[in-house]
Amino acid sequence: MRNIKSTNINFRRLIASLKKLSNDKKVNIWDAVASNLSKPARSRRHVNLTRLESYASNGETVVVPGKVLGTGELSKKITVAGWRFSDTAFDKINKVGKAISIEELMKSNPNGKKVRIIG
Repeated sequence: MRNIKSTNINFRRLIASLKKLSNDKKVNIWDAVASNLSKPARSRRHVNLTRLESYASNGETVVVPGKVLGTGELSKKITVAGWRFSDTAFDKINKVGKAISIEELMKSNPNGKKVRIIG
């Protein structure tokens, strides 16, 4: 069976930059995020706001290597970095906390300190 890669050039660049940052800074979290994003689309993570509400602590930064969906409510002030957000999830997160892309998190926190993968 052939290995089929994503045709989205931005997605492939994100995975390459995650791997490069992991090697440069010797940080394993970016390599873990890259390997999760490298999976086939049907195997990637989809996380609802109810899961973020259950597992994230107030003031925490979390990474979702996949899509964040808007089912549920969010009452904690958290920063959520994800590959994609549904419109409702993006709005609900920004009312209480902050929704950013994985690239923005890589630039603001290249060492990956106090970042947790949820999904």
